[in-house]
Amino acid sequence: MISGRGRGGGRIRPPRRQGMIGGDAGDFETQWDILRSALREIHTKNASTLSFEQIYRASYKIVLKKQGDKLYDRVKEFEEQWFGTVVMPKIRSLITSNLVNITLGAVTGITANERRMTGEEFLKGLKASWEDHITTMNMTTDVLMYMDRVYCTDNRKASIFTTSMGLFRDHILRSQLTGSDLITFDILNSVILDMIEMERDGDVTNKAIIRSCIYMLEGLYESDEENETEKLYLTTFEPAFLKASREFYQKECTTLLRDSDASTWLRQTKKRLVEEETRTQTTISMLTSQKIAKVIETEMISSHLNEFLAMEGSGIKAMIENDRYEDLTFLYQLISRVDPSKEPLKAALSDRVVELGKEINKTIESTNFSNAPEAGEEGEAAEGGEKSKAPKQQSAAAKATAAAIRWVDEVLTLKDKFDNMWKTCMNEDLILQTALTKSFSDFINLFPRCSEYVSLFIDSNLKGGIKGKTETEIDAVLDKATTLLRYIQDKDMFERYYKKHLARRLLHGKSESADVEKQMISRMKLEIGNSFTTKLEGMFKDMAMSEDLTSGYRTHIQNLGDLDRKQIDLGINVLTMNYWPMESMGSNNSRRDDGTQIVCNWPNEIHLLQESFKAFYLKERNGRKLTWLGFLGSADIKCVFPKIPGKEGVLGRERRHEINVPTYGMVILLLFNDLAEGETLSFEEIQSRTNIPNQDLARMLHTLSVLPKAKVLTKDPANKELPKAGDKFGFNSSFTSKAVRIKAPVMLGAVNRVEGDEEHRETKDRNDEHRGNVIDTVIVRIMKARKTLQHTQLFSEVISQLAARFKPDIGMMKRRVESLIEREYLERVESAEVSTYAYLA
Repeated sequence: MISGRGRGGGRIRPPRRQGMIGGDAGDFETQWDILRSALREIHTKNASTLSFEQIYRASYKIVLKKQGDKLYDRVKEFEEQWFGTVVMPKIRSLITSNLVNITLGAVTGITANERRMTGEEFLKGLKASWEDHITTMNMTTDVLMYMDRVYCTDNRKASIFTTSMGLFRDHILRSQLTGSDLITFDILNSVILDMIEMERDGDVTNKAIIRSCIYMLEGLYESDEENETEKLYLTTFEPAFLKASREFYQKECTTLLRDSDASTWLRQTKKRLVEEETRTQTTISMLTSQKIAKVIETEMISSHLNEFLAMEGSGIKAMIENDRYEDLTFLYQLISRVDPSKEPLKAALSDRVVELGKEINKTIESTNFSNAPEAGEEGEAAEGGEKSKAPKQQSAAAKATAAAIRWVDEVLTLKDKFDNMWKTCMNEDLILQTALTKSFSDFINLFPRCSEYVSLFIDSNLKGGIKGKTETEIDAVLDKATTLLRYIQDKDMFERYYKKHLARRLLHGKSESADVEKQMISRMKLEIGNSFTTKLEGMFKDMAMSEDLTSGYRTHIQNLGDLDRKQIDLGINVLTMNYWPMESMGSNNSRRDDGTQIVCNWPNEIHLLQESFKAFYLKERNGRKLTWLGFLGSADIKCVFPKIPGKEGVLGRERRHEINVPTYGMVILLLFNDLAEGETLSFEEIQSRTNIPNQDLARMLHTLSVLPKAKVLTKDPANKELPKAGDKFGFNSSFTSKAVRIKAPVMLGAVNRVEGDEEHRETKDRNDEHRGNVIDTVIVRIMKARKTLQHTQLFSEVISQLAARFKPDIGMMKRRVESLIEREYLERVESAEVSTYAYLA
């Protein structure tokens, strides 16, 4: 009995050779008759009655008599006849006119159900023929095993099994249909493709029968050499499948573009990718997995990507605006498949960041703050002071400062939005992070006051914004500030503003926490470098040393036992000139046109106190010079307002108040101690006796004689204009206040605020002057090391070295080179073909 292709069981011994030798040609026919009869029984599934030993012996005899070639050819002829007379008629009977029409592309009038039923019948018939062929050829191969091992091997011919596979390919799949140019394979291809398209349209198909036919194609090759790259599946079916798929997805994408929104397109594309991946696992071959994915990527994603991104109301702009994270996630995943650089998404995100950033910039730049009431001072709440029930109307400067903080907050909100989007939807992609960082930097640096506003934001938080916050929350604020600093190109301009704002916080005691201030400086050091923070650290050292000096001086005074001096409690801040930004803190008003310092005429009691501290300070610090700065500092003055005869209530009794005023305010008020009742001092007399600069004097007198909160002086004429020459001032004996301790409103220039246009230009000019000096230093350093250098190389190195602090202006660099040539630091090399400079030692 024969039951399939045997590989085990008992060993079959070949017949003795003596009995085989000497046979004639007729013996071949005898043995072939035995084999042909056996093959017929095998093909008709009646092999159970056959004797394997007898059949094997017949093939063995033929091969042994060197007639293997005839046997080989006879078996092929038998298979060809079997295909022609038995197999193909059955298959042709399954090829209906509907199938032919489907193959020719004419499906009009044929329902999907009819197509599916006729197609499945055809595939089932073909599958049955293929499986029968495999079964019979396995058994035939067992019978002809000796021929395969001897004849085929010696003559380098394909085994009978391989040859029979080729016969199935040629005589079944490539068999031409009667009355048509079509072959069986054309019908097979079109039926499978039609069923796959029906499945794509939502119909249910028999995946198992399709998979069986695909398996058949994977087992057949273009030639008997059975090259893996020449499988019929790869050479015949797959190209047709990919072509049909490309056409299908081209139409679908066009329809989506016309009728749907970007969200629908994303989901449909994602769905199709999953469907096709599943199809390669369950219906066709995994060999096509990457290729069909590429088709979808090309037709559904790449071909119309920009159009979908630009869709009004659903494109990338709407996704970002409305926080459609699921859509953005799908978009990132799809674009990542077609472009590893994510260029379309990178460009879309960058453009949107810059667009939103410019809107923030434009909102601030277009705001008009001039409609706010002008004021010479900005009020600050005094300890124990009166609190007005009516809302306080902000000055123009206060509104501008609030707008600056709002600008930074909006920038940070925008950054948080995109950071969250980047983490949630974009897998924290480093390419997109770089693009987002650059786009934020671009629009921030388009704003001319970004350095000033970021410094004001930090100032606002360190003055009171961190009050009541946990360490984690404080770290978050500092992280945001550091991130903004990282975006700023002109870090030297930021340094200038930060020094000014820090100085005012320290000198006016406005900083909420010295530790947090130092943490911020440490972060700046890591971000920018030591050169940026050296002076800031020096300012903290000055403040710490000043505390020790104040404590030491008070102990010194107590040891002297001088009661007169003890009546004035001195708190001193000794500032190192090189660390503190004096020109930004009011020193410009205290200088003459030639640059010399205007010295204030101090009251005698103050002068004595200064001399006392000077002696104490220089006792252990010989060679140092102390310069007293009246435009800084403050004083607490005890004022006594007598009762007014004939008045009742508050004015009918003596009133005592302690008023905190700037140092210049103290100098002015002490002048009125010596005046008789009813006497006045003119503006000119006050200026002559105090030598306070006119601008500072006018502001201080406005605070003391116009603003109700600290109106301890009278002004004639009694208007609200800024005091000027000719105005007279007297002691306001009728001053009243519910508060015992009063803080005079702080003059502009003593609080951190947004600079006016003129002040901003002056700051920029000073910074440009400083930049010129820095450029000089860098050029000289480079040329000293290189001795000779071409113009372009020199400029490239200068830009490279200064990039961390600011972006040098080419025009300024050229002017600095010319200046260095004039000052004989450099000279031009006349003999050089290109512009070249040489260093002069």
